[in-house]
Amino acid sequence: MEDLHLIVGLGNPGADYAKTRHNAGFALAELLAKRWRAEWHAAKKFQARVARTGVDGRKILLCEPQTFMNASGEAVGAMVNFYQVPLTGLLVAVDDADLPLGEIRLRPCGSSGGHHGLGSIEQHLGSREFARLRIGIGREDGARQITDYVLGRFSAGDAALVKKVLARAADQVECWLAGGMQKAMSQFNGVVNGSTNESEKQ
Repeated sequence: MEDLHLIVGLGNPGADYAKTRHNAGFALAELLAKRWRAEWHAAKKFQARVARTGVDGRKILLCEPQTFMNASGEAVGAMVNFYQVPLTGLLVAVDDADLPLGEIRLRPCGSSGGHHGLGSIEQHLGSREFARLRIGIGREDGARQITDYVLGRFSAGDAALVKKVLARAADQVECWLAGGMQKAMSQFNGVVNGSTNESEKQ
């Protein structure tokens, strides 16, 4: 179905993980559902929460895998296979500790970069040829072991910036749907900050 798009936000289910840095993908998916007035439903056969909607004549599926991050590919693979989603119509939103907080980066394909959620999806699809939108969460200075950091929550001081980042990422997804990958990358990739020069495009 060429007019069908599947937008996946990655995270971990449950109250213990709600609003953690690792759930930035969930946060974006939830913002998009709110913008598009799409209602979430439990889809047990996919091990996911799913919201269906239409945007400018395009059929959209929003997905939050409920498998926990490291097994995200089980849900995504099942949905791609069931709905026959072309990989050109798949976009996965993830947190990225290697990008500073405030930066977003959309790419048409690439490696998992060590992100276990992306790695699981690549394994189940047998391909890296799908879009991924990385949402920078940064890391503690010099830290290599980041488990506690990514599973922690954004500070109150970061809340305003995170809200702006998610809004810009949602705008980028809408641009990707309407104008394609290159336009979305050129207009939105970069750093979101509070200055008048709000983005540094890449």
